[in-house]
Amino acid sequence: MEIAVLGPVELCGRAVSGARLGALVTLLALDAGRVVSADRLIDGVWGEQPPAAAGNALQALVSRLRRAAPELTVEATPHGYRLAVEPEQVDAHVFARLAPTDPVAALRFWRGDLEFPEVARADAVRLERLRRQALKQRLADELGKRPVLGEVEALLTADPLDESLVALQMRALRDEGDQGRALEAYESFRARLADELGADPSPELRELHLKLLRGETKRGNLPAEVSSFVGRESDVTAVRDLLRSHRLVTLIGPGGSGKTRLSVEAGAGVPGEVWRVELAPVTDPAEIPQAILSALGRRGHAVLDRPGRSARTGLREVIAGRTMLLILDNCEHLIAGAAEVADELLRAAPTLTLLATSREPLGIAGERLFPVEPLALPPVGAAASSACAYPAVRLLLDRAAGFVLTEENTPAAVRVCRALDGMPLAIELAAARLRTLPVTVLADRLADRFRLLTGGSRTALPRHQTLRAVVDWSWDLLGEPERRLWRRFALFHGGAELAAIERVCGADVDTVAALVDKSLLVLGPDGRYRMLETIREYGLERLAEAGESESQRLAVTRWLLDLAATADPHLRDSDQLVWLPRLATEHDNMQASVRAAIDAGDRVTAAALVARLGWYWWLSGHRPEGAQLAVEVAAMPGDAADEDVALVHTYAAINGLEGGLPVDLIEMNFRAAQRLSAGRLPEHPALRLLPALAAMFDERAAPGDGFALIEPLFDDPDPWLRAVAKLFTSQLRLNFGHSAEVAEAEMREALEGFRTIGERWGLGFALSALGDMAAAQGDFTRAVSWQREAIALVREVGIREDLPQMVVKLAHQLWLAGEADEARATLKQARQAAEEVDLPEVIASVAYGTATFARMEGDLEEARRCMDAAVHWMRHPSALPQFRAMASHTRGLIDAAGGDLAGARRSHTDAVRTAVESRDSPVIALTLVGLAELELRENNPERAAFLLGASDAVRGSRDLSVPDVDRITGEARAALGEAGFASAYRRASGTTMFTAAELV
Repeated sequence: MEIAVLGPVELCGRAVSGARLGALVTLLALDAGRVVSADRLIDGVWGEQPPAAAGNALQALVSRLRRAAPELTVEATPHGYRLAVEPEQVDAHVFARLAPTDPVAALRFWRGDLEFPEVARADAVRLERLRRQALKQRLADELGKRPVLGEVEALLTADPLDESLVALQMRALRDEGDQGRALEAYESFRARLADELGADPSPELRELHLKLLRGETKRGNLPAEVSSFVGRESDVTAVRDLLRSHRLVTLIGPGGSGKTRLSVEAGAGVPGEVWRVELAPVTDPAEIPQAILSALGRRGHAVLDRPGRSARTGLREVIAGRTMLLILDNCEHLIAGAAEVADELLRAAPTLTLLATSREPLGIAGERLFPVEPLALPPVGAAASSACAYPAVRLLLDRAAGFVLTEENTPAAVRVCRALDGMPLAIELAAARLRTLPVTVLADRLADRFRLLTGGSRTALPRHQTLRAVVDWSWDLLGEPERRLWRRFALFHGGAELAAIERVCGADVDTVAALVDKSLLVLGPDGRYRMLETIREYGLERLAEAGESESQRLAVTRWLLDLAATADPHLRDSDQLVWLPRLATEHDNMQASVRAAIDAGDRVTAAALVARLGWYWWLSGHRPEGAQLAVEVAAMPGDAADEDVALVHTYAAINGLEGGLPVDLIEMNFRAAQRLSAGRLPEHPALRLLPALAAMFDERAAPGDGFALIEPLFDDPDPWLRAVAKLFTSQLRLNFGHSAEVAEAEMREALEGFRTIGERWGLGFALSALGDMAAAQGDFTRAVSWQREAIALVREVGIREDLPQMVVKLAHQLWLAGEADEARATLKQARQAAEEVDLPEVIASVAYGTATFARMEGDLEEARRCMDAAVHWMRHPSALPQFRAMASHTRGLIDAAGGDLAGARRSHTDAVRTAVESRDSPVIALTLVGLAELELRENNPERAAFLLGASDAVRGSRDLSVPDVDRITGEARAALGEAGFASAYRRASGTTMFTAAELV
């Protein structure tokens, strides 16, 4: 946990020094993510004796907290303060969530007495009550598995009228063989209850008392387990509930999922007789009745000695009239015989309840299925404190003696649990390996899991001693059609729908249903079939043994190519929202097919896939991985269709723009695509757009080359390409400082084109650009409106990479429109969206926007911190000069505001020179404004006015969305007078983007 308050207060694993700071942290953490009023914080920290300037004292204490934990964000609001963390980062909130369902995991977070201030007394009482309930639930679950009497009686000392504790005390005494003391405990409680409350014990407690008087004890043969039960506490409760209302419950799931252990744990809590029958050693269905009789201790029962009496007849007589739970464990290899016996016994004994475990249902009337799911898994990137709360990790830690989770080894431990699908047996086998292998090595070697995971218990069933034996058992029980489907389906990394299975695997519906019944395929709520990773890896081995790996790879690829080729043109029209989700469901399959083609040296297939998936990668938030795959395919030797290869290079460059590729590699791919497309009229619109795109990134191209190459596309037959051409032309005009009015008119034409065809990416981009233009003209209300509509469209499409930057722009425009509170809230949304995308350039962009906000509001410390973060995230080869120039510009403004004018001069000089290299006039104009601001601070108002004129000349118009411009203009005009200001301003009218560097 980042914040721990259930005991001594800790921040990120460090103790908090000082009672006042601890109280502040506690109050903010209890309302994590919400504003806590200043009055509540002051009351909590100082109680009835607040200092004279309480508000200032609170502000100083918050500053101290920020210094103590710089990784946390404490936001100031008009009414108080807000700790910008999710509740899951605070131990109290996680504890409250887990306590009702997983008391063992919850209680791990409780480290000692609560140190809550008096104003949080209600929270303390609530949490203490939850802790008490969790303790009672844990003791109830552990009753009969270990001695719990001492702990129960300690709790009773504090609350002697808690009837549930009295019941636990009586059961614990009964289990220890002290029936007399159990009866005394009841009588003592009954008398105390009558004296103090004038009440009688509940019917449930009186029933327990009656059973003790009668000497009723639990009968059966359930094994005493030697290992703890981890991670399925809620499943035990659910199975027991089913057994109360259904006479036949079957636990189904793949081998190693924990069905047997769950059946024993569930049975242990059922009153009366509970008998378990292990059917794994039985090979003949006719022997099932005798196996049940043996488990019941009736192997030599008299009814079997009479002539003509069969084991089945004897079994019916033995169970007739008895109230019991019978557990039939491991039925799958005798499924028909087990079903027949179960049906016969249920009819013969009305008070009999059956709990079966099997890899497939028994398939008889009245059966209630309970799928035994894998253990819950932590997300990738989980911290040690949160990962250990997940059942899969808890099991690994429990079974791996001496292994301790740390921040350093947590990623590897999480990888192990996720690679093994949260399957208990596989995790236990992996835990055994941790005695001899570091967890990082184990995680790296799980690709060879069947050879690695062989260290099971020597006393376990043979098929449970190695991971391969577990899966071999399932394979051996199948017919050839089912085996063929298993091994062929294994190539579907992301699962598949029924139509794809039928086409690619050559299987029919009945065979698919058979594998679902046998827990080898899982049908999800989305209608897709999936395999656990271990099952899939086994299938791939069998596919190779059958000599079908290559033929099935091509079969999967043909199906995916057909889908992608059909989808690609629709990604640029009104059906975009239909086809993007369809492709997204096949994303894992498509990525795996491209990778498989690369590994096979099949350039034809690999290029064909990339050519049809490149635009999907751009739209769907997969630009980095798409760019990397395209680069690898482009570098493959061998022949492939020229247009496909040209598209491979094109999509390597386009996706690489925001996918982390170095600028020189992007330019190289643009040039390669051009060479392959030269002298022909390509069919794909992306290739017809290519020459203009390449010119924009070619330093050798003349400024007007882009216009000359893109304007012919205004008459292209493809309406999407016509709209894109208008959009790019508008952007080029702004970049080169042309008329803002002409650029806006062209962007509106692009907008209309995209509206006509219903293409949302283009609509969102055009609307966002029009919002920027409106802001530059000072129409901030319209800018906010355009930007909101753009964000809604981009969110609808799902282009995650573009969204955070657009939200930052909206926050900026809201601030300019005077909506400061909403601007701050919007900026927070941008930060959250950037964290979800987790791309360096996106995080950097949002950090830059946050730094700008902090500077405008006077928080220079926060501004510096955010700028350092932005520069850190963009410290890679693909960082564009535009960003480097803007970063230097903002650092210069921060340094100047802090009084470091020499440092500001260095930053602004570097900003202007870097901006000129970018050949981006708005960025050059921005850096000149920063230089003007510095000149004004150095008492050179005439030079400041001149630089403002140069900025507007380079841009082609004034940008009213730059908040410093109005202030600099006003101060310079006041110092120079109207005429002096105008004269200095006009002298710079001849400045161009190419001569701006001469001004530093």
